[in-house]
Amino acid sequence: MNFTLKIEELAMMLMGIGAFSLQELSWWWFIGLFFVPDIGMLGYILNNKWGAFFYNIFHHKGLAIGIGLLGYYLKLPDLEIAGIILFAHSSFDRFLGYGLKYKKGFKFTHLEEIGK
Repeated sequence: MNFTLKIEELAMMLMGIGAFSLQELSWWWFIGLFFVPDIGMLGYILNNKWGAFFYNIFHHKGLAIGIGLLGYYLKLPDLEIAGIILFAHSSFDRFLGYGLKYKKGFKFTHLEEIGK
């Protein structure tokens, strides 16, 4: 993956961490919830099509931003935090080269083929 894209994803992950730091929660919450979006990988138990669908839903930054903003405007801190963690996690995954998935299989992403 391109170095510039990795730096951009790192910056977005740090932005998510910064947003979490503005919340009045212990950092244990961030650590404990950081990998929860990976539950989307369970769709691969069914097949590649459903695996890609669920993985992409749980790793979509636009959805993360929408959830976070909805929580902010509706004064629902749990929803706001869910959006922040989802955004930070998605950026972390992309920093590692795990992009949104294609139906061909887990290793085929919009960034690159994993393990190439």
